[in-house]
This record gives sequence, C-alpha cells and structure tokens, in this order.
Amino acid sequence: MTNNDKSDGQSPNIAINPNIQHRLQQLLADLQLDDAPAGGALVVYQAGRCIAQASVGMARAESSWSTDTLSLNFSTGKGILATLVHVLVSQKMLNYDTPIAYYWPAFSEQGKHKVTLRSVMSHQANLFSIQSIDVDNKTVLDWNVMLEKIASMPITAPEQAELYGSAYSALVYGWVLGGVIEAVAAMPLAQALRHYLTEPLGIADSCYFGVPDNQLNKVARLVKNFKILEDAPEEVQESTQPQPRARRHKPVLKPDSANTLQTYRHLPSYACWQKQANVADLDTAQINRLYFNNSQLNLKNYKAALLLASKEPIDYYQPQTLQATIPAANGVASAQAMATIYAMLANGGVWQGKTLIDEATFKELSTPQVTGMDAVMPAHMDWRLGYHRRFSICNDESSEENTQNAKSCAPQSFGHMGYNGSVAWCDPERQLSFAFIHNFDVTMLNDIRQFALTEAVLGLIDEKV
Repeated sequence: MTNNDKSDGQSPNIAINPNIQHRLQQLLADLQLDDAPAGGALVVYQAGRCIAQASVGMARAESSWSTDTLSLNFSTGKGILATLVHVLVSQKMLNYDTPIAYYWPAFSEQGKHKVTLRSVMSHQANLFSIQSIDVDNKTVLDWNVMLEKIASMPITAPEQAELYGSAYSALVYGWVLGGVIEAVAAMPLAQALRHYLTEPLGIADSCYFGVPDNQLNKVARLVKNFKILEDAPEEVQESTQPQPRARRHKPVLKPDSANTLQTYRHLPSYACWQKQANVADLDTAQINRLYFNNSQLNLKNYKAALLLASKEPIDYYQPQTLQATIPAANGVASAQAMATIYAMLANGGVWQGKTLIDEATFKELSTPQVTGMDAVMPAHMDWRLGYHRRFSICNDESSEENTQNAKSCAPQSFGHMGYNGSVAWCDPERQLSFAFIHNFDVTMLNDIRQFALTEAVLGLIDEKV
C-alpha cells in the first residue's frame, strides 16, 4: 500500500515538484524491500517550501503512513534538542563557552565545573558513558532523578582515547542539555521546546520529548507490535499477520533476498556504490560499510555509551518509555515537523520572515568542531554543535578532501540520524532540508535506506528536474 500525500491547498509553504515527488514516492515504495507492511515517510523542503512528500506502508495496524504520522526517531531527536539550545543562545539566554555549572550549579560535581555546551554538543566532554551512572530501566524514566544523577556523574575518557577526536554521548547528552535548558528557561523541557521552537515553526502538535496522553495512540509501531482489530479492513488484517522474524529480540543483519538485491541494482546510487566499493554485486552489509566501517567499531566504547550497566535493553516503544523524557533517544516527531526544523536551519535560522537563530549563532552551530574518528561511532562524524555531517558519498561533499578542509569551508550540510536509521539534515548552500522516518525493524548499522534516499534527493536536486 502506498500513500501520496497531497497539499490541502491551505499552506503557502507547499510547492510540489511533481517529477521529484513521483520519483521519491516510487523509490520509497521500492525500499519497503521485504519488510512490508512496515513503511515510512519523507519530506523535502527547498527555499522554505515543501517540494516533495511521500509515504508508504502501515504505521499501525489501523492506519497507513503519512508525512504527519508521529514516529519514534531515537537520536534523530538530538538535532531538535540542539536546535532548541541554539535558539536560546541566539536569545542570549545561553552561551556555548560559559561553563554549564554557571547555569546549573549542581552540575559542577566531580570536576565538571569547566565543562561547556561547546564541548558537550561536539561530543568532546567525555560525558558519554551511561555505564558510569548507577541506573536501571525504571530509573531512566524518572526525569528529576536522572538530572540528579547526571549532575553528579564523573567524566570518563573512552578506551584508547588518544585515537579519537570525540566520543558520541548517545544517552547522557540529552539529560545534560535538557537540564541546562530547564535551568535557564525556568520551565519544563517540553514547555520550553514548545515555547521557543515548535510553536514559532507551527509544529507544536507533532514534535515531542515525552508523548502526551492524547497523542500516544498516533505513534507508529513496529509490525511485530501491531494489534489486529476485529473490525479492521481485510487488507489491513492480512498485511499485519505476524512475520517469521518478528520474534527476534533485536534487529540483526538478515540475509538479503533476491528481491532486495535486485532492488539495490536499480537504485540511482548503485553505480556510485559499485565504484566506491570496487565490487560488482553489492549486498546490504557492503553498502552500509561505505558509510559506517564496522571493523573500526570499538565495542567497549559503543556499549558504554548505549547500554545500561545492568545490560537491560530498553524497549523504547513501550507507552511508559514513549511518555518519559529521554531527549537523547526518545524524540517523537513527524517527517513534516523535522523537515520544517531543518528548513529553518537551511535558511540560516530564519523561518517565514522571523529570525529564530541569528547570523552569528548560526555560524557557530554550523562550523565543524572536530574531524577525527569518533570513539563510539565507526566514522568521522565531523561534529558541529549538536549535528554531524551529512552522510553522502555520491555527491559533492562526502569525501576525505572535504573532511580535511572542513574548518575552512562555508557552512556545509549537517543533521542527525537515529539508531533505527531515521535521519534529518539540511544543506544551507542548496537551501535544502530532508527528513526520513519509518517503522522498519532495523538499525543504522544494518540498513541502507537513509543513505539511498539521501543520495537520491541530492541527485534529483542537482539534476534540476
């Protein structure tokens, strides 16, 4: 099942390019691969106007995907949290180089009195290890307790720290930024998000850290968690029968089917991937390795950043977890909302004539702070303040050459991806923004959809179709 989202004629910010929309809709449908009825949605903005939007598949047993569907996007929400910080910096409520303890005195414990927003947002503060804090699955749901524990946590260098320029703070990051936001805004994080960012952008009801009660039943679910309704249409009931692999505890790299491999061969970026990999026939692992080199993954650092000391996995799709405030990991938003945030960033911090982020602040946030290999992620992330580089290798800024010269370049594209392979990014030079979210049961390390879609969007824009 596919769903082409159409303009309702009410928004002046929609200027659909039929060719781009048609081609992206087809590509998104192709990239269901063997995972139907799961699906997703994407939105593309250029120069402040939506030029393409597409969706495919089922978000829940009773509802299909649309670009307004709410979805758990894991760390893609970090980009939203960072953008809120930049709005507060622009309003002179925060400063990147003032110690966080100035705003949040309790944070000074255990030698953190000199830690700044700049070091945290570029993942250079060595506050990455969730295993350095005594917490369990129940504790991480308690916002106030977590703020107390984060305030008193130690600085922990990653293993083989001398090899790395940064250590991605996969979970801790959200409580640090959320705590300082609440300290200066004098309101809960959810209220600050709404007041300073989402209401001005017109997306207040489609972007959350902590899903409200009345929105919980609108969030996309994994197919293995679909509930078949007795009165659901026959098509929906058939499409939501349990799949053989639905019982697996976590996503793993499953063998590619002949259908999947054939789909890959017809992707617009396949020839580029063949050239980059110097391989004629590519599978999922080989394509993903072009973006993330898993052979360079430091497993100890990776686990320290993402797994609680108790080793209990967190089920982020559980209602109580969706409604908790875990801003580094449980951001919930629609594709339309995320693309709007990045459309504002693609326009230098201005949206519909209103400046949310001033020019000086935008220059700071978009400038790479560190270009070395990350201790947690198996890649050069080129961290800005809260965003990493756009991952593309078939277009103009993917390369080592750009990485080496990043600090002297004009603002390049940047954004943030999530654990499940959702992604949102902006390209200020092209005034372009892109968001892709989904409910495929995969991770960014065993899937290629975000990369295929990113490469396709850039190719279509540069063709000027």
